[in-house]
Amino acid sequence: MRIVTFKEKKSGNLGAGYLTENDQIVVCASGHESDQSILNLIKSGVAQDWLNASNARSEIALTDVQLIAPIPKPIRNIFCVGKNYYAHALEFHGSGYDSSKEDVPPHPIIFSKATTSVCGPDDVILGSLDPTESVDYEGELGVIIGKESFRVTKSEAMNCVFGYVNINDVTSRELQKKHNQWLIGKSLNTFCPMGPWILTADEVANVGDLKLRTVVNGEIRQEASVSDLIFDIPTLIETLSRTMTLLPGDIIATGTSVGVGIGFNPPKYLGKGDTVSVSIAGCGTLTNTVG
Repeated sequence: MRIVTFKEKKSGNLGAGYLTENDQIVVCASGHESDQSILNLIKSGVAQDWLNASNARSEIALTDVQLIAPIPKPIRNIFCVGKNYYAHALEFHGSGYDSSKEDVPPHPIIFSKATTSVCGPDDVILGSLDPTESVDYEGELGVIIGKESFRVTKSEAMNCVFGYVNINDVTSRELQKKHNQWLIGKSLNTFCPMGPWILTADEVANVGDLKLRTVVNGEIRQEASVSDLIFDIPTLIETLSRTMTLLPGDIIATGTSVGVGIGFNPPKYLGKGDTVSVSIAGCGTLTNTVG
C-alpha cells in the first residue's frame, strides 16, 4: 500500500488513505484528526483493514489534493544515522566539517531531528532561516517502525518495520560545525521534507535492492543502493532497541550517500529558488524548492 495524508485543494479539509494504481485516493479518514490517523493505523498493526473496508469508502483524485508529510506530527524526534555510506563517510570526513576522528565509523552514529523540522512534498524549505547560508541536501531512505520494539535482534528486526518513506535530511553545515553536534544544524523548521507517501513493507521484497537518487535543479547529485549502507537496517534497529524502546510510528533516517553539496570544491550549497528531488522506487519522488 501507498499510504498518504493530504489536504483537499478546494475545501482545505485534511484526509488520509491509500493510493490506488490509477491515482485515486481511497479516503480512510477525514477531518481535523487526519494528521494523526496514520499513526493510529501504525499502532493498530492492521493496515490491511483499510483495504478490506475500501468498498464502503469514498475516493478522491490525486490531482484534487495536496499531499502533505504522511506523518505530519511524529511522536518524537526523527532518529538519524550519520556517515552510513562508505563513500559519503570519506567525503564528509575530508570536508573539514567532521569533528570525529574516524573516517568510517566503527559503530552507528545516531543523532536526531526535531519533529518541528518536518514538512511535506512541494513545501518550501526555508533556507532563509539559516543565517550562515550553508544549506545542504541529504537524500535518504526513511524506515517507519511498526510495533513496540525492545532488545530486538537483527534476525527479528525487519518484522518491526511498517514501511518506508523518502526523507531529505536538510542541513545547515556551518551551524552543524559551529555547535560541534548535529541537532541544531539539522532541526531548522522545514529541514526534514518527507513523503510523498509511506510504502508498506509488504511491497518490498528486498529493501537492499532499493535505489536512491537525489536531483538538484535537474542535475543528478546522488545515486546509491540501500545495500551499500555500512550499517544495514537490521543493525540500526538492533542498535537503537538495545537500550531504548522503539515505538510504533518512530522514524529512522538511514543515512545519505556520496554527492552532498559539502563534498564539492567549492561546496554546492542550496540557494533560493533551487529545487531538490529525492526518489526511491516505490516510494515516489519528494520534491521541494528552497525559499
